[in-house]
Amino acid sequence: MELKKFIDIHVPISSCNLKCHYCYVTQTNMNNKEKVNFCCDSNTFKKALTKERLGGACHFNVCGLGETLIPSNLIDYVRALLENGHTVMIVTNGTLSKRFDDYLLLSDDLKKRLGFKFSFHYLELMRLNLMDTFFENAKKIMNSPISFSLEITPNDEYEPYINDIKEICLKEVGAFCHVSVPRLEVSKGIDLLSKHSLKEFYDVWSTFDSPMFEFKMRHWGEKRTEYCHAGLWSGLLDLSSGKLSPCYNQRGMGINILDNIDKPLVMCPVGKCKIPHCYNGHSFLTLGVIPELDEEHYIDIRDRVIQDGKHWMKNDVYNQIGERLSSHNDKLNTKDKRKFKTVRRKIFVKNIIKKLK
Repeated sequence: MELKKFIDIHVPISSCNLKCHYCYVTQTNMNNKEKVNFCCDSNTFKKALTKERLGGACHFNVCGLGETLIPSNLIDYVRALLENGHTVMIVTNGTLSKRFDDYLLLSDDLKKRLGFKFSFHYLELMRLNLMDTFFENAKKIMNSPISFSLEITPNDEYEPYINDIKEICLKEVGAFCHVSVPRLEVSKGIDLLSKHSLKEFYDVWSTFDSPMFEFKMRHWGEKRTEYCHAGLWSGLLDLSSGKLSPCYNQRGMGINILDNIDKPLVMCPVGKCKIPHCYNGHSFLTLGVIPELDEEHYIDIRDRVIQDGKHWMKNDVYNQIGERLSSHNDKLNTKDKRKFKTVRRKIFVKNIIKKLK
């Protein structure tokens, strides 16, 4: 299946029914219950993100700062993307049962292009007696045409429970969860959130045999110096404003999907990255925004083959995220890079003028 672009959608929800100490919302004291406002109605959203406007079939990641599924009308926006022929994966803490029931009512044609990433917050699920609810919802999804993935944010407090975590994952979903890497959100260097050294942290959590963890740890703290096609082949979409930014720390370079909605989007590559390291490279880099970096694919980061030989990833999602953006887009030559450098300046100046008005 074609993979033209990867777009990470940020849902404007900062409240959550869990209170994990390692969460970015908790670290920055952002947990609140303000009303969620989206940039437009779902029909306008659908028109703004057609395959024709984006150049082909894209993969969307949908994630809130808090619990993504809290807004009940989010399903209308997800349905719009699926009906446009894209694939979508939604990040969730897996506890809001009614929301999963709603998504399971979608047609099979739409469900085969949908997936859920279950974040396994072990201690909070234990504290709130939600473990059974979590895995009941996980198994609902696993037994449907919808794709499923399970990951944990490792932290020092989980270490006494590692064997229990492995055991329950094998029992309930047929494989170990994938393992991410926690970051200290308030640090300028995007530091590791742990009392351990990087090597000690690796030794503790590498026993899960998670390609996600291996990739993230291999490149943790590593400054990217190659030319990056993020911004042209990928982007960050703020669902509260419609702003589409090239990448993190590139907010001033964004365009708006609601502007000139009948015309193709004019997207622009990052080029040389400014952030200390690509802390979400397990998504962007494995999908191929830097073609020279050819290691794990995104399918490796998300999928597991479970005990009965079935895969967590299924149908169109499986087929699409095994592809590379670099296989479905033209790499830029020197002339193109110079052209986009000029385009970046124009977009930056235009956005500055907008702010001053």
